[in-house]
Amino acid sequence: MDKAKKQTVLKEFQKKDGDTGSTEVQVALLTARINEITEHLREHRHDQHSRRGLFMLVGQRRRLLSYMHRNDVEQYRALVQRLGLRR
Repeated sequence: MDKAKKQTVLKEFQKKDGDTGSTEVQVALLTARINEITEHLREHRHDQHSRRGLFMLVGQRRRLLSYMHRNDVEQYRALVQRLGLRR
């Protein structure tokens, strides 16, 4: 992910200036990376190393979303809807 795309994702999901570590921002950044790797794998079907990295990112995102679901259900639902996830 290039720097400009990362900045746009940060600006869209951060709660205040300088917020780079909140759960919402982390999930949004992971989702952007997952989407990029998914597009890469559509073209390069046999790239098993990137596939493993994709599975690890999906697992990390799932853990963060579970944490959000446990602590703030409304914020979790809003984030899932904003990102268009199928949870």
